[in-house]
Amino acid sequence: MEKISISSAVFDNPDLVREISTEVGSQSVVVVFDVKKKLFGGGYDVYTHNAKNKIKQDLLELVERVQDLGAGEIVINSIDNDGLMNGYDLDLIEKVKNRLNIPMTALGGAGVLEDMGKAIDKFGIIGCAAGSLFVFKGKYKAVLINYPNQEKKNQIINNKL
Repeated sequence: MEKISISSAVFDNPDLVREISTEVGSQSVVVVFDVKKKLFGGGYDVYTHNAKNKIKQDLLELVERVQDLGAGEIVINSIDNDGLMNGYDLDLIEKVKNRLNIPMTALGGAGVLEDMGKAIDKFGIIGCAAGSLFVFKGKYKAVLINYPNQEKKNQIINNKL
């Protein structure tokens, strides 16, 4: 078994993280948080069900809690940046990464390969997920599939973007 990714089920039954990690190992348990900037007062809110349901718990406390329960990886999806292709929310990544001792992946906002390079350069080894960067559907529903050449891949790997 590779990975088990859970999201909204964690908020209904947090012990699910412990149960799964006990059964298959924490390295296989990935908890996904969909987050959005708060309108007032700074910080971030956590949402489920395609951003329809707001969770009434603090993001950073939740991140620490699932880590303590046995999650092996955290994925943070910035709802605000998702699909905009304007870059990752580096403040969000920093806040979450500072609370973790496990791997994390940032999602939402990558528009060019340099966005990945910036995140890796600032935070070291983290996962940088991208959707629209590689598969983009324009207004005419045409699909553009973009693959970085080897030189760009090497630049990202060596933090030279």
